[in-house]
Amino acid sequence: MRIISAIVFLLAAAGPAFPHAHLDRAAPAVGSTVTPAPKEVVLWFTNQLEPAFSSIEVRDEKGASVQAGKAVVDRGGRTRMSVPLKALPPGTYSDVARIVSRHAPHAG
Repeated sequence: MRIISAIVFLLAAAGPAFPHAHLDRAAPAVGSTVTPAPKEVVLWFTNQLEPAFSSIEVRDEKGASVQAGKAVVDRGGRTRMSVPLKALPPGTYSDVARIVSRHAPHAG
């Protein structure tokens, strides 16, 4: 199975406009080939996410959605977001993340 990640960020800040959240890492890794098929996609970001406005869409080569549920932002640090996947046959899949990041006010 080939996983290709096309990460698209729609950013809005709930505080200062900069810095924005960026993708830190992903599992499966961006551009990776994995066997067996993953049961979820997990993305880690450099800033906290706003759960109500952040999502991940995973699609197959034909554009059909392959999520088995909604994306969830971890409550702890709110920098990790995951989405469960349906059983996937071999193929190429892409994911798109839409995020709204939260930034702490700048001290100084």
